[in-house]
Amino acid sequence: MDTSVISELSSILDPARVLFEKEDIIPYGFDGTAALSEMPVAVVFPKTTDEVSATLRWANQTGTPVATRGTGTGLAGGCVPAPGGIVMVLAHFDKILELDTANLCLLTEPGVTTIEISQKAEAAGLFYPPDPSSMKISTIGGNVANNSGGLRGLKYGVTRDYVMALEVVLANGDVVWLGSKCVKDVAGLSLKDLFIGSEGILGVITRVLLKLVPKPVARKTLLATFDSLEKAAQAVSDIIARPIIPCTLEFLDQVTIRAVEDFAKVGLPTEAKALLLMETDGHPAQVAEEAAAMQSIAEKAGALKVVAAATAEEATALATARRSAFAALARIQPTTILEDITVPRSELARVVAEIEKIAQKHQVKVGVFGHFGDGNVHPTFLTNERDKEEMHRVEVAMKEMMQVAIDCGGTITGEHGVGLAKKQFLPMQFKQADMQLLATVKQALDPKGILNPGKVFDMGLGTRD
Repeated sequence: MDTSVISELSSILDPARVLFEKEDIIPYGFDGTAALSEMPVAVVFPKTTDEVSATLRWANQTGTPVATRGTGTGLAGGCVPAPGGIVMVLAHFDKILELDTANLCLLTEPGVTTIEISQKAEAAGLFYPPDPSSMKISTIGGNVANNSGGLRGLKYGVTRDYVMALEVVLANGDVVWLGSKCVKDVAGLSLKDLFIGSEGILGVITRVLLKLVPKPVARKTLLATFDSLEKAAQAVSDIIARPIIPCTLEFLDQVTIRAVEDFAKVGLPTEAKALLLMETDGHPAQVAEEAAAMQSIAEKAGALKVVAAATAEEATALATARRSAFAALARIQPTTILEDITVPRSELARVVAEIEKIAQKHQVKVGVFGHFGDGNVHPTFLTNERDKEEMHRVEVAMKEMMQVAIDCGGTITGEHGVGLAKKQFLPMQFKQADMQLLATVKQALDPKGILNPGKVFDMGLGTRD
């Protein structure tokens, strides 16, 4: 134990908000990612931007690594601390500071959960669309840091599309405000976009200004069942090619369907090989027209049955069941590894078929679900990290799936981030010049390499002994 670190941190923050005893800091050594953990030297809980600034100024001077953390729901090891580092938890940044209905925006601290923001907007007759499956517990700071998506990403976009401005504390402790409430603002470089999706390696987000939109008047939810994964994937491609842009276009394979039904008990047809959850929203006439068209397209693609949710409550239950897919699958085996590839939507049928072949080839159990409307596929490995031989087969299968995504013009991650878990795969997608550009940006903003070192890519920069 480095007592000087504890003493220095306790001089910056209230000592009651500095944890260093082993039993207190164990929960902050891992996130929602399987098999990744590292014990921090200490865990700190700043309450103000000034405290974040002072802590980072100290960390920069001493070369101490800092991992920023919200509620730890990440799935790429993004907030796992670096060896010899501290964890900065922003749980006390938990206030919505302003709801500006005149300008359709909301100012919030980063520790506020996504569901709280959604509910605050809805109470004012407005709508915050991004809805990651973890929205009940994930924080907006984490959403911004990972540019989170969600079920409604197809029509409404992802977190980046709703960030108007950010307050960010840089590695040296400087505080910057990037953006404004203006709909049009092209003064200077669009630096806020540099920090959205930066996974904590460039700065610490302490305030977020979010765009809100009018709440849709009507909504209709459909559930289509298929006897093959390929037919369901083809239906998605056909719907988009129509072109129809539904609010939600979600996919579950049979492994996931059975796990979710066992978990949520909402009446899903467990005999189906695949399900599509389709939702349209907007003006009532448009909703009726699009729902009818999606039903027709699904049937032509080979759907066995297409049914509409009879009530708003039934529609909500179906969406809630889909959001529970990861939790439901996690009950099957001791270790659940949720992957996150994205491909052009025209390639979905091919990719789903390849995932199935790869799983069979390596004899690994994989449940597949995802936001098929935007090409985001979640192959989920059900395994046991104590079984080293099986884990090796999982790793080989995972790498092959990443390569399939890249070969189809896709990406190794659509919303979870790179973090530690996917760092090895990034050079498969990025060329040497691309990697060098990432390193140049990191070097410029964090020359001592204290912010979340070892995540996304390696810099080879030193840290405190």
